[in-house]
Amino acid sequence: MTRITIAALRARRETNTPFSCLTAYDATFARIASDAGIEVLLVGDSLGMVLQGHPSTLQVTMDDMAYHTACVTRAGVHSLIMADMPFMSNACMSALLENAGRLMRAGAHMVKLEGEAWLAEGVRELALRGIPTCVHMGLTPQSVNAFGGYKVQGRDAVQAERIIKEAQQLADAGAAVILLECVPAQLGRAVRNAIDIPVIGIGAGPDVDGQILVMHDMLGANVSRPPRFVKDFLKETGTIESAFKAYREAVAQRSFPASEHCF
Repeated sequence: MTRITIAALRARRETNTPFSCLTAYDATFARIASDAGIEVLLVGDSLGMVLQGHPSTLQVTMDDMAYHTACVTRAGVHSLIMADMPFMSNACMSALLENAGRLMRAGAHMVKLEGEAWLAEGVRELALRGIPTCVHMGLTPQSVNAFGGYKVQGRDAVQAERIIKEAQQLADAGAAVILLECVPAQLGRAVRNAIDIPVIGIGAGPDVDGQILVMHDMLGANVSRPPRFVKDFLKETGTIESAFKAYREAVAQRSFPASEHCF
């Protein structure tokens, strides 16, 4: 298979061809997902919850992220590998640059930052150094304490307009991708139409350019009650490989997410 690049994601956006993304934390599952055609693998700080048993992502360290990014890289996947910058790893510009560089040296093709327009300067500095960024907006799990829980964002007009404007500012600063989590479907569509870079959604409706799920969630392995935007593909298909393929096909055909998975 041809390796997926940022240019390939842009081409899919231009041809209105949705692409699929999954989290991955080790070589074995990364290889299975890549062989199933998943275009983007996110080495997510969600590993703190699904692998380490923490109550949130805040306990995840740079050592954790570099280790798991290297594990996924060793699988030799064709997927684009994106790696999370963990909590407070971008506390200042020097930390941002050093830590992003560390993830790229571990094998990432792009780093993901959680936040809003205040990230623009850092995004710009990373772009100047050849480090592509995905900015995670909407419900940002690293800010769960500030939000008072895992709540849908952008429900009111003022907040929705702010998210749209800040996505535009981040795109102008050089962000390669925007990821939107837990926002109303109409806001996901509005953000996608307001900028010219790919938009990935998780609980952001069907009208964005790509969809992402936590691998453990879409395999029905989450021991807690799954979020509304999750679908258990393993239950329908019976094997992990077929679940990954069914997910990719559902995203490509825009049958997932369906209305019951949207806000």
